[in-house]
Amino acid sequence: MSSIHQSSPILVTGASGYVASWIVKYLLEEGYKVHGTVRSLKNIDKIEHLLALQKKVPNQLELFEADLLEQGSFHKSMQDCEVVIHTASPFVVTGIKDPQKELIDPALDGTRNVLDTVNSVPSVKKVVLTSSVAAITGDGADAEQAKNRTLDESFWNNTSSLEHQPYSYSKFLAEKEAWKIEKAQKRWSLVTINPSFILGPSLSKRMDGTSVQFVQRLISGELRFGVPKLYFGIVDVRDVAKAHLLAFQNPKAEGRYLTSCETKSMLELSRLIEESFGKKYPTASSELPNILMYALGPLLGLNWKFLDRNLSQTYFMDHSKSETLGIKYNSIKNTLKDHIDQMKNSKLV
Repeated sequence: MSSIHQSSPILVTGASGYVASWIVKYLLEEGYKVHGTVRSLKNIDKIEHLLALQKKVPNQLELFEADLLEQGSFHKSMQDCEVVIHTASPFVVTGIKDPQKELIDPALDGTRNVLDTVNSVPSVKKVVLTSSVAAITGDGADAEQAKNRTLDESFWNNTSSLEHQPYSYSKFLAEKEAWKIEKAQKRWSLVTINPSFILGPSLSKRMDGTSVQFVQRLISGELRFGVPKLYFGIVDVRDVAKAHLLAFQNPKAEGRYLTSCETKSMLELSRLIEESFGKKYPTASSELPNILMYALGPLLGLNWKFLDRNLSQTYFMDHSKSETLGIKYNSIKNTLKDHIDQMKNSKLV
């Protein structure tokens, strides 16, 4: 692929998002001009951190309104861009009432909308898509099919559906569609970044993000009597953001890149927090018996199929391909500490 010109603007969709905000920040710090899309320029609460970046580096960041489900709404923001970083997609795993409308349509139709626009804008050379480990695996039990229970980029999530793990299903469908569209043409290339559960400090002071709410639950005392035996691949938001930059800056980057530091249980995460903060926060000190979780799960919105496929299901993730991009992963302990410090400074805890 031909090299990317530093003077060309880079489009970041969903620019106010958790990962996207860091991508924008790093791009600006490296001297790129950035076009960022948001759903509304009038909702200052959701874009104030972008406005702060805009003020800090005048004339480098231009914001545009665009909607994933509105055909053609990304056309203006994409003009003259050689790189498109498509991050815009809902990240909601609980409280879903209509998974088709809330998850599948925005992820799938949004990807089609953005990539159809890429096909119509001749300047675009490369697309970096924020996918997810959820497109690789839906449940911990999926690792039974992998050697040494270790997953890598060769795996696809074939167990999620509209009824079971609909968020994971939406990411699977969106990435599959992206590769289908990419293979139907020859002008631009595609790279996907597949992060595990993203934690770490946010550039926004908002409290409605899934990652922020997860950490808040860990330190609020809500789980002090015990946590379920659930395991998560964890990665620092800053590492994920940097992976997006490296994916277009390296002309040899291709295919999928699983980005994950380590897999940890909820209890291990609680203990890492205690290592950094002592007894300041009432974190969990034990794990709940699985039989108790089967009894309580439905009351917490966790059905038996989810529990059966995830409780005590350990797994590992091979991130060696992502390291070829030059990523040096932050430790999960530092990620959690920085995340909690940011929440404290933002008066979220």
